[in-house]
Amino acid sequence: MTAGTIPVVRCSTSVATPLAARYMAQLCKHFQHRCPVTLGEASGRITFTMGDCALVATDGVLTLALGAPNDAAMTQLQDVVGRHLLRFAFREALALQWQPGGA
Repeated sequence: MTAGTIPVVRCSTSVATPLAARYMAQLCKHFQHRCPVTLGEASGRITFTMGDCALVATDGVLTLALGAPNDAAMTQLQDVVGRHLLRFAFREALALQWQPGGA
């Protein structure tokens, strides 16, 4: 999202995986050539043109919190982030259940 844009639509999901930190880093590194990205040991943020994705990796859980300016942008953001995570985690049977709200 552009600087100064306040997301009005938020959602989040948490997935149990022993590879939470790996997937967080993989997502951030994958998008860093197209989007502004910050990546720390246990958290990251990807700023897309349609919204942003905050990632937190704890022991065995990856949490994704999305923010977008409207429902259409949120749908697109969920699709992009979800597709890439599921592709990276193809050896696991992860299921993303997006819930309204989140950080």
